[in-house]
Amino acid sequence: MTTTPMIINALGQLDNPNAPRSAEAAAELNQSSAQLTIDARTLADAHASGLTAVNITLGYTMGDLPPYEHTLQELDVWDAVIRDKAADLLPIRTVADLHRARKEGRIGVIYGFQNAVAVGEDTGRIATFADRGVRVVQLTYNQANHIGDGSMAAENRGLTDFGRSVVEALNDHHLMVDLSHSGERTCLEAAGISRAPVSINHTGCRALADLPRNKTDEELRLVASRGGFVGVYFMPFLSLSGHASAADVVEHIDHAVNVCGEDAVGIGTDGTITPIDDLDSYRRHLAEHVALRRAAGVGAAGERPDTLPFVLDLRGVDQFRELIRLLEARGYRSSRIEKIMGKNFVDYAERVWAPEST
Repeated sequence: MTTTPMIINALGQLDNPNAPRSAEAAAELNQSSAQLTIDARTLADAHASGLTAVNITLGYTMGDLPPYEHTLQELDVWDAVIRDKAADLLPIRTVADLHRARKEGRIGVIYGFQNAVAVGEDTGRIATFADRGVRVVQLTYNQANHIGDGSMAAENRGLTDFGRSVVEALNDHHLMVDLSHSGERTCLEAAGISRAPVSINHTGCRALADLPRNKTDEELRLVASRGGFVGVYFMPFLSLSGHASAADVVEHIDHAVNVCGEDAVGIGTDGTITPIDDLDSYRRHLAEHVALRRAAGVGAAGERPDTLPFVLDLRGVDQFRELIRLLEARGYRSSRIEKIMGKNFVDYAERVWAPEST
């Protein structure tokens, strides 16, 4: 492609994983945004990659922190980060903000949750989160919560009664209902009852790799048929070997396009732009972290001591350009690539965030 398209990462991170504070935090379950390192390298790498905007994870995801209080603190942390680095970062609340980020050469930051436990028993909190700038709410992490079952919940029970009221409240406040990490029934039920299109911001295709974190064709097709969005991640779950490659990413994107159509598929890498420099050291500590996640009941099938949580040949500042090159080699035309790299997410956001985005 002669020009870089708008690049929207539907789930990613802004962090320098090589910094001591970030490296230490990566080994913990009770992670906090205050432990991230958003330094000069983080920002320079994000700019160099061509990234327009990224949906970051903040708030409670797992562990023994008080979910609601911790989430409010996390919002304070990110508000301060963006305020302090306003020359580089722009908070995203509307579709117009996405276009503004690209025009001004700033990195758009979309506030998102990877677990909705912080809602507690009070759907009124969703209004609070919306007012604070949250735009994406994932219903569950891998385990079950009081909203629905995650992908690792063996019962596959679907949404609870309260979970249905959460989906309704998210619709009322024009927030994205993200069904990543959800169990199959939870995904299908939420996609079916939601008045607004829903998304699976970071996933793979179970038809290619039969693991719980990946979505069945039925789930993908339903989400797309209702105007939703599916983001393919750069994660080990794309291959049963646990060692996913850039070629696997392309295969999963291609399968998703065949199932969903080219207007519903994008990317949600679930990783940083800045790569880990010392992979040998990282590998030495990975087994301990995987064991910790398994003991806490938050690990996913396919996580093993030797599975890196990223695609080794699709990382760093060239990851998006390399993906574009591979899609071109696959025969994808420029207009389709532009949709996958960002336009489809923008169009989906237009359908969900309105009328705020108008």
